[in-house]
Amino acid sequence: MKIKWFGHAAFKITTDGGVTVIIDPYQSGAFGGALLYGKIAEATDIVLTSHDHDDHNYTKDIKGTYKHFNREGIYKENGITIEAFPCYHDPSKGKERGSNLIFVIEADGLRLAHMGDLGHALSQDIIKKIEKVDIVLLPVGGFYTIDADEAGKVTQDINARITIPMHYKTPKCDFPIAGVDTFTAGKKGVKMVDASEIEVTKGGLPKEPEIIVMKYAL
Repeated sequence: MKIKWFGHAAFKITTDGGVTVIIDPYQSGAFGGALLYGKIAEATDIVLTSHDHDDHNYTKDIKGTYKHFNREGIYKENGITIEAFPCYHDPSKGKERGSNLIFVIEADGLRLAHMGDLGHALSQDIIKKIEKVDIVLLPVGGFYTIDADEAGKVTQDINARITIPMHYKTPKCDFPIAGVDTFTAGKKGVKMVDASEIEVTKGGLPKEPEIIVMKYAL
């Protein structure tokens, strides 16, 4: 499985069989230019969007014909199983920013969770749903989502082998959120990768949990 980070919360998953999934594509230039990652103008087989905000649900630049899933449910497409289940964008059960979907993707013998704009601590029910996840794509910037401390607690609750931080401040994201260093400070197993795409196999998973900080592609 290949994992490509476009920027913000947008990723492309490519299975060993060549099936592709784009998750949470943003609108380039949204929010008055506060989000300056480049356009996601690639073809894909599947698009997943966790909620209807412009930095997570913009599909107009994506090429080709694809299946789009943005509702709770279990989907099976091209050898991939995707489970989408609801949570909230804030700690007030959605009263501030609405709902959010967590996606768990099973492919190539791996389980990967994309947490969308998770805005609260995980309930035991959610933890049970995403137990035995190998890889988690996790917001860490705070303000709109869980912050660095809360994200640290989530990593402990999930205990994935690989955590990839997302949704944090960069030179191309001028949101009032923290940078990734706030999350990684003092943590063990942090790897800074000078690439926007990594390849992960079941047999190649690290024995101890790692935090992999990637470069944005766009």
